[in-house]
Order: sequence, then structure tokens, then C-alpha cells
Amino acid sequence: MGFDLTPYLPLIIPLGVIQLGLSLAALIHILTHKSYKTGTRGLWIAVALLVSTAGPVIYFVFGRKEGDGDE
Repeated sequence: MGFDLTPYLPLIIPLGVIQLGLSLAALIHILTHKSYKTGTRGLWIAVALLVSTAGPVIYFVFGRKEGDGDE
């Protein structure tokens, strides 16, 4: 009598992989750079990890400093 997720797996798995990839990319960028447009390292780590898929996107749009390539 439970809900069968099997038909939705072809959609759920790629979305999970995208979410994990975005979170890891944001976390690596946060940990390897010293300055941000706004906020602190702790704030951006919390946003990237706790706000699901939108967290990393929010960091890359609002937190990542422009010209931040080789610091």
C-alpha cells in the first residue's frame, strides 16, 4: 500500500546527481576562496548545503566574487 517510485527513477536519479554536483562545486569554491561579494564563509557553506538545489545557485549568483579564478 505504499507509493511506488520506480516509474519516477529516470527523473529522480539525474536530478539527485545534478544537486550533488552543484553542492560539491559550490562547497569546493567556498572552501578554496577567501573573499565573497557578501556574507561569510560559514554563511555560504550553510546556504550551499542546507538550501537544497537552490543553495549552490544562490551562492554562485550572489556570493561568488567576479574575477575570482586564481586566488
